[in-house]
Amino acid sequence: MKFPKVYLASASPRRRELLTQIGVDFSVLNVAVDESVLAAETPSDYAKRIALAKAQAGWETLKTDYRPVIGADTAVVLPSQQILGKPENLQQAEAFLLQLSASRHQVLSAVAIVWQQQHWLSLQISDVQFKKLSSAEIDWYLATGEGKDKAGGYAVQGLAAMFIENIKGSYSGVMG
Repeated sequence: MKFPKVYLASASPRRRELLTQIGVDFSVLNVAVDESVLAAETPSDYAKRIALAKAQAGWETLKTDYRPVIGADTAVVLPSQQILGKPENLQQAEAFLLQLSASRHQVLSAVAIVWQQQHWLSLQISDVQFKKLSSAEIDWYLATGEGKDKAGGYAVQGLAAMFIENIKGSYSGVMG
């Protein structure tokens, strides 16, 4: 079954892959939004706000095309409620992996749809358990470069799959 065409306000190859897998006909809109965490903002509120901001920014760029716009955001959250975004450099990516090693964290995936003057929001929360990572495993993974543009510094659908002991929730949500 083919769905009506929509717009995806995201450059994420993982989101494109997920929409393609379920047969959605879409076009990509490149939008830029400030992804800074606001003071006292909860991780859930953060993920929903960024997803909605992306969808709204995409909607604003269209002007004359009135198809729905999808925005999404994924946040990796430590038990302390610290949000791990995309690592800014190799040192931060290493710090992320050290924090995730031998621990459970949450992955929040928010999806927003904007159409005309309406919007819809959904949030999926998944629990992910990492195995204990050796320094050799961390160094090896960092050398692959795979996690550099991913929330939390890892890709569950890639080489980092070997670090995952279990997932409670949505695999596709963790994927992004």
